Amino acid sequence: MNKKYTATLFAILAAALYAINIPLSKILLHQVSPTMMAAFLYLGAGLGLFIYRLFTPKKETSEPLTKEDLPYTIGMIVLDIAAPILLMLGLQQTNSANASLLNNFEIVATSLIAFFIFKEAISKKLGLAIVLVTIASIALSFEGKGSFDFNTGSLFVLGAASCWGLENNCTRMLSSKSSVQITTIKGIFSGLGSLIVALVIGESFPALVSTLAVLVLGFISYGLSINFYIKAQKNLGAAKTSAYYAIAPFLGAGFGMLLLHERPGMQFYVGLVIMIVATVLMIED
Repeated sequence: MNKKYTATLFAILAAALYAINIPLSKILLHQVSPTMMAAFLYLGAGLGLFIYRLFTPKKETSEPLTKEDLPYTIGMIVLDIAAPILLMLGLQQTNSANASLLNNFEIVATSLIAFFIFKEAISKKLGLAIVLVTIASIALSFEGKGSFDFNTGSLFVLGAASCWGLENNCTRMLSSKSSVQITTIKGIFSGLGSLIVALVIGESFPALVSTLAVLVLGFISYGLSINFYIKAQKNLGAAKTSAYYAIAPFLGAGFGMLLLHERPGMQFYVGLVIMIVATVLMIED
């Protein structure tokens, strides 16, 4: 039971650290282009944890990655190149509060992939929660003065959530291995991949101060958050960890309204209520 409680704490802490990412990224997107933002967020995660690993080498007791883990490692890296780029593109076209709640669709993707491909069980409560999250995601995809104004930025955010859902399951297959090593590899190689994409499409490097700000945000919101997420998966599984992680969108939405003074439309509050009910069902599962 102690291991389960510790894993639950890791999942909640991962959610809290990630929650600050969307509103702060929204602010930084005024100085940094989307793909460059994605690149330096993950580079910040990878480099930060690499330094962390140098100073705490004896505390990591898990096994290192092996050649047998290569397919899941490559899948994890590729998906982590695509997901943050899609999220940054989405953030340019929708408010951070909506984007935060739409990120809950990651639970749907994670759970369904875990069920159909990796044969993890899904209870009736979790199944109902998945349906509710899907309904709420549809409601949140409409934004503006008219409640039927579809926001294309929502598609990018949902695409990012779907990529992370598949990536969560790839990471689940590696969760018995060194969480710091996994996150370091994920951050550095995904960040470099995004950086290559950014240069190919013609984006320029941001100013030094902006770059440092994104690197620090990446270390906190991606590096430490992912590290804690992987630790939680070891005893909770992919679907259950995602359920506890579901508080991140609510925290992110709150930060968005507090820091950016956003005032979402009525559909946001409809989606919020549905998401809260879904989250309660998942936590009680």
